[in-house]
Order: sequence, then C-alpha cells, then structure tokens
Amino acid sequence: MRTRLIIPTPETVRSRAERWLDVERAAVVEITSEEKGYPVESAFVSGEMRGWRAAEPGPQTIRLIFDQPQKLKQISLVFEEKEIQRTQEFVLRWSSDGGNSFREIVRQQWNFSPPQTKREVEEYQVELSNVTLLELVIVPNMSGGVARASLKSLRLS
Repeated sequence: MRTRLIIPTPETVRSRAERWLDVERAAVVEITSEEKGYPVESAFVSGEMRGWRAAEPGPQTIRLIFDQPQKLKQISLVFEEKEIQRTQEFVLRWSSDGGNSFREIVRQQWNFSPPQTKREVEEYQVELSNVTLLELVIVPNMSGGVARASLKSLRLS
C-alpha cells in the first residue's frame, strides 16, 4: 500500500471555503423573544461578536421558515455562557411540510461551568431534502431559574 503524510488544513481555511446559506435572504425568522442589542440576525452573520439572546428566562424557540425548500448538508451551532453554571438542552428539528409534522435531528444537553466550560460547538453532517422549516428549541437551564437562552451562531449549508 502506498501512503503519504499530509498536513491538516487549518480550520480557518476550511471555514472560509464553506458556502453558508444566506439565512437573511432565504428565510423568515420567528423568535419567542429577543433582548435589545442582541438581535437574532447577529447569530447568522459571520464574524458577529454578540449573537442572539432571549429577553426573558425559560424555553425559547428560533424558527426558520424558508421561502423555497432547502437541501441541507451541514448545521453548525455555537452556544456561549460566560456567567452562570447551568445545564442547557436544545432540540433541533425540521419539517418538509411547513411545520405540520417534524423530524428530530438532535436533542443535546450541555453543562456550562464558566470559566472552564463556557462554549459549546456542535457540527452536524446531515442529508435533508425539501426542508421548509428548521426549528431550534433551547431550554437554557434544566433546573429552572433565571438563565436566558442565547445563540452565538447558527450556520447552514
């Protein structure tokens, strides 16, 4: 067998080469709440520092309703928590019929424990066709309390 050692491609080169969906042009975004200064649009803009944050504690929903059915191959989510120790759960699901029925992609829990564990990065390789709606439901603290949901970034390709 012939083998060859290669140098891994740096992460910055890979991410620049990826073609992310322009969500602002491709979908209507519905949200349950939004803190002033942390609009949901900032979670879809590359290089944006703030991301989205809910205006109130408790479960929150971000729903993307696509103008045209989409084919999705990759979903990237980044969550950050710099202040409160908590266990968060999110559910990512999709629909091909405008939200009449859903298929779950993932249900994930994550323990934030700042300053050691303050960032959750999730990358999913998927094969989804005719996606008319993508929904992210975030339960910011499984124990209840005053934690607010936030989303640093959401990218789709």
